[in-house]
Amino acid sequence: MKKIGILFGMEDTFPHAFIERVNEKKEKGIIAEAVTIDKVVQNRLTEYAVIIDRISQDVPFYRAYLKNAALTGTAVINNPFWWSADDKFFNNCLADQLGVPLPNTVLLPSAEHPTDTTAKSFRNLKMPLDWEAIFDYIGFPAYMKPYAGGGWKNVYRLENKEEFFAKHRETGQLVMLLQEEIVFTEYFRVYCLGGKAVRIMQYEPRNPHHLRYVIDGPPASKKLLKTVKDYTLKLCQGLGYDFNTVEFAVRDGVPYAIDFGNPAPDADINSVGQANFDWVVEEAAKMAITYAKAQKPGKVNLTWGTFMKDAVSMAKRF
Repeated sequence: MKKIGILFGMEDTFPHAFIERVNEKKEKGIIAEAVTIDKVVQNRLTEYAVIIDRISQDVPFYRAYLKNAALTGTAVINNPFWWSADDKFFNNCLADQLGVPLPNTVLLPSAEHPTDTTAKSFRNLKMPLDWEAIFDYIGFPAYMKPYAGGGWKNVYRLENKEEFFAKHRETGQLVMLLQEEIVFTEYFRVYCLGGKAVRIMQYEPRNPHHLRYVIDGPPASKKLLKTVKDYTLKLCQGLGYDFNTVEFAVRDGVPYAIDFGNPAPDADINSVGQANFDWVVEEAAKMAITYAKAQKPGKVNLTWGTFMKDAVSMAKRF
């Protein structure tokens, strides 16, 4: 019997619906349940062929558990090694190489020295930075947000450089991004599962959270939707995420990738709506069953993006 487990925290609707849907399919030799952890022993196999991870970004203990599980054969969704390594700035850099349009973005050192460092630790950093060149490149209004993280935490819209310096001082030891504002006419949030199943949702990020998914918005052009789908697949396959959402802001007909590293994306029925919820539950169940069937105990069963595959392939030549 192969078990599919789901590891989750405070969310309720998606995990239970996912378990129920997998089990309703009555695939021979496959069942789904909530993950149970009673001890974590190094290099010891778990009882799960597949684990859907919905919480380890907030619980380091779970992240370590999942890495051990992946090493010993569990297909962990999403790859816990990649998720531990990437960040929004690197993802932007990779997206740029993949040819996906992006807002102009720069990386900023933290306003305060990290713990156990002094000014002497930063002798390689030219101070002051060339702020005028940075501001000319980004323009105002602009957005400042952490280079890693999510949930719209510590995100600021800035009108001018005076406001930037005031807010940057408040960010403490956080490493931040400064990003061009895309004044959009359309906005989409896109589910992508298994690197191939795509659902494009109209989205309004300026609304309260429970009203962001637009149900009866004006239809988008087929050409635009095809481009959004193509960019979504390119990003998720490049990064290697099995379960992700990608956000696009459309300016002058061009979809700009705004946020595309969300490997535990919102899937709550109360925010995404019934139709989107039903779709993501069904596709997640199908994906997990497919991965469980392909899983080989004792082998590494993780998804790696084309960036990592190409890098390893190149290294083997030398």
